[in-house]
Amino acid sequence: MSAEDRRELVLEAATRAFAHGGYHGTSTDAVAKEAGVSQPYVVRMFGTKLDLFLEVFARSVGRIRDAFAAVVDDDAFDPTSEDGRERMGLAYTELLQDHDFLQVMMHGFSAGGVEEIAAAARRCMGEVFATIRRTGWTDEEVRDFIAYGMLLNVMISMRALEHLEPDDPLAPLTACAFGDTLEVLESSA
Repeated sequence: MSAEDRRELVLEAATRAFAHGGYHGTSTDAVAKEAGVSQPYVVRMFGTKLDLFLEVFARSVGRIRDAFAAVVDDDAFDPTSEDGRERMGLAYTELLQDHDFLQVMMHGFSAGGVEEIAAAARRCMGEVFATIRRTGWTDEEVRDFIAYGMLLNVMISMRALEHLEPDDPLAPLTACAFGDTLEVLESSA
């Protein structure tokens, strides 16, 4: 296995570990166990736990930024059409099936007490905003698009898709928020 492949293996393991325990609840030892490598190897490869988390977090949010950029940069993309808006939404919906990277993102946004993580969260959210803004949508339209995506993230984080019992007061909001994508996402939950 090449050094780059081992690095990727550790980053994937770190994504799973941080998704479950967050920054504060995950040790480099837990990442090492998840990756099947030694803890000193993880530290040698990434430095501190903070450095590792920042890389995993930036990578997670970068997936969102890159998914939106791919749509915006497509010559056939028309941001003024309903199809264009649907394509932007679909780009995000496809990402929602990977709960681990979404959880990492949510942990990063909620770890604002660590200045380095708060700064990374601000920078990454700014990059997502700037990417979506390239559509030509107004700042308010971009805000609403991001806010809707964050609602979906929060609902996935609280495992709303797994608890759609008819008597659950959250079930109607879940059905409304996820709409036609509910079936696809339920099967991945």
